[in-house]
Amino acid sequence: MGDLPTIFIEILFGFAALFVLTKILGKTQITQLTAFDFIAALILGELVGNAIFDDKADLLDIAFAVFVGGVILYITESITQKFKGSRAFLEGRPSIIIHNGKLIREEMKRNKLDINQLQHMLRAKDAFSIQEVAYAILETDGTVSVLKKPAYQAPTKYEMNIPLEIESLAMTIINDGEVLWDNLREAKLDENWLENQLRAQNINSVRDVFYAEWSKGKNLFVLPFDHK
Repeated sequence: MGDLPTIFIEILFGFAALFVLTKILGKTQITQLTAFDFIAALILGELVGNAIFDDKADLLDIAFAVFVGGVILYITESITQKFKGSRAFLEGRPSIIIHNGKLIREEMKRNKLDINQLQHMLRAKDAFSIQEVAYAILETDGTVSVLKKPAYQAPTKYEMNIPLEIESLAMTIINDGEVLWDNLREAKLDENWLENQLRAQNINSVRDVFYAEWSKGKNLFVLPFDHK
């Protein structure tokens, strides 16, 4: 039990070190996890975990494990950016699974992908039948990109001759009973406007609001606290 404070400090340090490493490598390491990245992440996590619970390991050992893993990942990213020929080997290549409405069974076998898995991934892309799909590409991170056949594509505003306007992002104005003043000022709004919007919805205090969101050209969307 005497080692608990030491373990706590090492876990905290390991978490902070991995967090810094993630920031250095960039967000794409999370959203575009290739097979190499997955293996490297497992090894790095195992090294840090073993170092934390090894009585003979200290903070320097954990830092060294994170450093070596980070250097390997960084070098790999640099190689794939500078030398295009290395990308196929280290990151893999996208595979066309459906071409012009036809399943490419050879590509499915090569990627160890069965029909049930494919259907699951297509449903995640709002394609509930293979007949709806013109092209499906298995990306290097394991996701599927889908191009539907024209008959199953949703019409766009351009196709329907609807006037096009640039959409603005919705902004959180109130979160958990507190006003986000920076967002309010960025939206070029003020406290009087906010109070009027709340009164119009029979809300007397900001503290009664769990969440409020503003979108250009719309009234304030308000979710009050549930006091039931």
